[in-house]
Amino acid sequence: MDWKTLQALLSGVNKYSTAFGRIWLSVVFVFRVLVYVVATERVWGDEQKDFDCNTRQPGCTNVCYDEFFPISNIRLWALQLIFVTCPSLLVILHVAYREERERRHRQKHGEQCARLYDNAGKKHGGLWWTYLFSLIFKLLIEFLFLYLLHTLWHGFSMPRLVQCANVAPCPNVVDCYIARPTEKKVFTYFMVGASAVCIVLTICEICYLIFHRILRGLHRNKAPGHSSLPASTCRCHHKLVEPGELGLLSRHDKPHASAPNLTPI
Repeated sequence: MDWKTLQALLSGVNKYSTAFGRIWLSVVFVFRVLVYVVATERVWGDEQKDFDCNTRQPGCTNVCYDEFFPISNIRLWALQLIFVTCPSLLVILHVAYREERERRHRQKHGEQCARLYDNAGKKHGGLWWTYLFSLIFKLLIEFLFLYLLHTLWHGFSMPRLVQCANVAPCPNVVDCYIARPTEKKVFTYFMVGASAVCIVLTICEICYLIFHRILRGLHRNKAPGHSSLPASTCRCHHKLVEPGELGLLSRHDKPHASAPNLTPI
């Protein structure tokens, strides 16, 4: 897995993120991705080789290992990091779509025509909903993987001894011993704690986005010259005029649409 490529892609999210989003991204790379790349293989690389059972029955050790470790911790955390970070790419793709739309608009109508977006990365309209959806998706993924981790291993602790009973081809109850259980338990607690910090930051960012949007809506409603008329377009382009800007236009400068009204995306 090329983590440098993933880091390069997600670094662009900083330009469009809030302060909570920047902190979240730093926590992910420093305390999750970096720790995963540096330490995970060394801690969990010998889990199957050093999984000792007090039996010589062929295949019994492998079956007992599969019974207790249905999926490798390394692969589970890798999937978690991929699924948690990928929703942020939706924001980058949406901004890229806006920039491409702006480029085609200026090619068609010329450089003198006003822009479709004053700032393609500003979280208004559809981009705000894309950003909010990415946060909610990340939050659900974090809870889902914590639930899987807690369910598959019956908690976040790592026992020294596990018993394999009534599992073919083992003839009876077999005792198996996990290599370095204390180190693995500490590492698991660290990864769970980092995930919990990311959950708190994501919740704070969702609350901040909603609260900031409510305040902006209240401020817009109280602004002088506010009109409830729908957004319109000017003669030479599809630039959307905000409802609050209509009151600033004189009667002779009212915009006339040359194309159907567009919804900001």
